Amino acid sequence: MNIMKVIEVDQIDVRILELLQEDGRITVSELSKALNLSRPSVAERLHRMEERNVIAGFTARVSPFGVGRDVLVIMEIGQLNVACHKFEDFIASDPDVIECHRVTGAVSYIMKAAVASMTQLEVLVDRLIPFGRVSASVILSSPVKFRPMLPPRGEFSSGTK
Repeated sequence: MNIMKVIEVDQIDVRILELLQEDGRITVSELSKALNLSRPSVAERLHRMEERNVIAGFTARVSPFGVGRDVLVIMEIGQLNVACHKFEDFIASDPDVIECHRVTGAVSYIMKAAVASMTQLEVLVDRLIPFGRVSASVILSSPVKFRPMLPPRGEFSSGTK
């Protein structure tokens, strides 16, 4: 049996999510014009989606290359030599690691890191070796760098709110 969470957004909310992810600096006025809705209506929808964590926050996407981090890497660590919480405490404070996910399977964690050079990658690997078996793959290109996050098709209510 497949139990799916009901997502309480309608087609207008989905369009707001699309527009926000295309341009995070779009104003409520610009959204209201694009959607043909009043500013208070748009503001209420935004507030409601923030309250329900549909919108988790607003931020800027920074290019690693633009800040001198020219080497992007996917790393795996398995066969941990320490408790998970000790590794997580350590990795949470490492500025080179930009994502870390605890996963199932042969490895314990998959991470994405951004470093300035291959020398810095070696330093990062050396920092991780005491925790377990480390594997690193340099990212050559990214055919999908960012994809807007929307509910699966057909998984939102059809009425307006």
